[in-house]
Amino acid sequence: MEMQSNQTSSGAPGVGERSGGGLEFSPPTADDGLAVHRLIADCPPLDQNSVYCNLLQCTHFAETCVAVKRGDDLVGWISAYRPPQEPDVLFVWQVAVGESARGLGLAGQMIAHILERPACRGVSRIKTTITPDNAASWGLFKGIARRLSAALSDAPWFLQNQHFPSGHDTEHLVTIGPFERDALTISSRPAA
Repeated sequence: MEMQSNQTSSGAPGVGERSGGGLEFSPPTADDGLAVHRLIADCPPLDQNSVYCNLLQCTHFAETCVAVKRGDDLVGWISAYRPPQEPDVLFVWQVAVGESARGLGLAGQMIAHILERPACRGVSRIKTTITPDNAASWGLFKGIARRLSAALSDAPWFLQNQHFPSGHDTEHLVTIGPFERDALTISSRPAA
């Protein structure tokens, strides 16, 4: 079956639209919760949450999360939300890309997809947390900052010995912005 590429101005597919390679980007539903849980389990070093937590993300926060499917298979996921005390912020909780979809620039496309939704009008900063050793996440968010021509700052936030059980590294709070939505060109390359 041939797939159309209905790209938005950033190169990211719009809601429910397809990208090259048969990828469909959409807000998640409760039916995606278990697949999200399984995808995250297959993407170390991501922290595994309960299935119930993933179900809440797929329903309560659907407009700021994205599920990417190839056919019936979930191959990409971002959980994100807008903190009530910071209405100009999109906080990216987790980014997961399945092995079959790696190397396509999918993570950047997913973030662009979320930022272009009506639910993200007024967003001018992205925040996330990253452990010092998560090279993939550092690369992703540094690349997003470059493509948005926005500053990136970080500082330790949730501390290893104060906030976590032993074995979990300190999470650095990373902030990108401010940026203009018109500068949204963060899709690194279209999916193949």
